[in-house]
Amino acid sequence: MNPVLVLLPGMDGTGDLFAPFIAALGGKFEVRVVTYPGDHCGGYEELEAIARAAIPEDRPYILLGESFSGPIAMSIAASAPKQLRGLVLCCTFATNPRPALSSLKALLGITPMKMLPAAWMIGAQMRAPLKAALGRVTSAALRARMRAVLAVDVRDRLAQCDVPVLYLRATRDWLVPRAAARLIATIKPTTRTIEFDAPHFLLQTAPQQAANEIAAFVRLHTA
Repeated sequence: MNPVLVLLPGMDGTGDLFAPFIAALGGKFEVRVVTYPGDHCGGYEELEAIARAAIPEDRPYILLGESFSGPIAMSIAASAPKQLRGLVLCCTFATNPRPALSSLKALLGITPMKMLPAAWMIGAQMRAPLKAALGRVTSAALRARMRAVLAVDVRDRLAQCDVPVLYLRATRDWLVPRAAARLIATIKPTTRTIEFDAPHFLLQTAPQQAANEIAAFVRLHTA
């Protein structure tokens, strides 16, 4: 029975940015992309419910949580769905990756959420696709998701995960620091961490390398 790779998107929630990575996979197995409504202003619990609706019940699957969606992937994995075979975490976190920003939570209401980060933070090639993706999301939704990131803590749920974990880390990630990967590896010492010479948008800027590693992980744990 063919396995499924379920992809949970970054903060934009559109799933559009997965296109280069999906192309690099070359149709080796079925891919399901979860999308979050562009005007959805709920927090992690509400978005998790949307993600759970995409999970196959009749076939083995691997769950991938990218960036913002990492906590959702960890939470789902903690509940031990019977067909889940492995968890891939990409440039993500179990708690607020930038604790110093918590004090700025009150300023989110006046922050221009669609202002793009500098190219050196995300990779120059990502500015146009990220701008297009963010164009499909309301500022209110982005603010709600940022508030969720500042308050998130799924360390206890990660500790309950009983499937193999693969962590993909970008060495030039200026949004999610190395400490976030270290924390996950501390909680789950069996986590395999692979580093890529890439910015935060790893799956988009190093799609073939990432596809090779993830395809091998899928094959290993769904054989």
